[in-house]
Amino acid sequence: MSLYFNSDHEMFRQTIRRFVEREINPFVEQWEHERCFPGHALFKKLGELGALGVSYPEAYGGAGLDYWYNVVLAEEVGRADCGGVPMAILVHTDMATPALAEFGSDELRQRFLAPAIRGELIAAVAISEPDAGSDVASIRTRAVRDGDEYVINGSKMWITNGTQADFITLLARTSDEAGFKGMSLIIVPTNTPGFHVSKKLEKLGNHSSDTALLAFDDLRVPIANRIGEEGQGFGLQMQQFQKERLIGSVSAVAGMEKIVAMTINYCRERQTFGKALIENQYIHFRLAELLSEIEALRQLNYHCTRLLIAGHDITKEVSMAKLKAGRLVREVADSCLQFHGGMGYVEEYPLARYFRDSRLLSIGGGADEIMLGIIAKYAGMIGKRR
Repeated sequence: MSLYFNSDHEMFRQTIRRFVEREINPFVEQWEHERCFPGHALFKKLGELGALGVSYPEAYGGAGLDYWYNVVLAEEVGRADCGGVPMAILVHTDMATPALAEFGSDELRQRFLAPAIRGELIAAVAISEPDAGSDVASIRTRAVRDGDEYVINGSKMWITNGTQADFITLLARTSDEAGFKGMSLIIVPTNTPGFHVSKKLEKLGNHSSDTALLAFDDLRVPIANRIGEEGQGFGLQMQQFQKERLIGSVSAVAGMEKIVAMTINYCRERQTFGKALIENQYIHFRLAELLSEIEALRQLNYHCTRLLIAGHDITKEVSMAKLKAGRLVREVADSCLQFHGGMGYVEEYPLARYFRDSRLLSIGGGADEIMLGIIAKYAGMIGKRR
């Protein structure tokens, strides 16, 4: 670990680990049952810790530190007893705000990024639509200029933090150009007339995270709420996706390690046919294999982080990491549940929740098939590399 993390990183790690143990884990059962967590209360505490803007500029309340701190945050929240709350936190820090932090105007950053870093506002990112999920180029939500305002109409689906968010980083069409051209990223405060939460979605897993279908009905926001130049939204979102995919993979490694460790302990204690389950060669070979796969993914994540910090395009490598993470969590969940037998199948035991929660990783943030397509393009197998 010392190759990547210094003593300050490790102090931050211990701070976040204690926070997870004290402020998240004791309440997971309640929040899962209630199908939501108290976002504003929890984010305010995270903001007071300085956890929501570690790599963002000090001018807006961030710590101005390197991206390894984001990795530490993702690793430690990834160890929580559920997938929903960590996902909500990481959407706020690494999926809904990176473009705002890098390309937003000073006024936009003062109005939205600074309070988001303090934990006073909750952020969400709205890309997918009922008829356009991984196919971002097919989105239909439109933002039409009217004087110094955009008039927005459309809907967005699968929006994490959707019922609690104070502002949305929205990708919308701002011209009639087809495909990925003519899109812009726009900050939309959710207290704006014309914004509606159409439905809170009931999901297979991640029950403590609120996911919503959103509607925009003649909603008006100033042109000044646009991030970057008009028509640059697709490119900015593609950059934002890379951090989303990386941080999701980082968080997944931490969760997998925890589940495998729990399974090892269970198999040590569980006696069958006069000996501990762990003594069964197939079981300890399979767990050793999973640990090897997890370590390989961790090193790919760290390689992506080094490239990101050095300013390189990480699209190919991070697509590989996201693909591997989504598939590996399914292997880990299935094998560990099997080794727990009936205990793995009951809801009172953590494994059932992990089995449900982890399945999303191969879908959210770009499905496995999208990752495969990107990798194939970068390898020169098909089309032109974007």
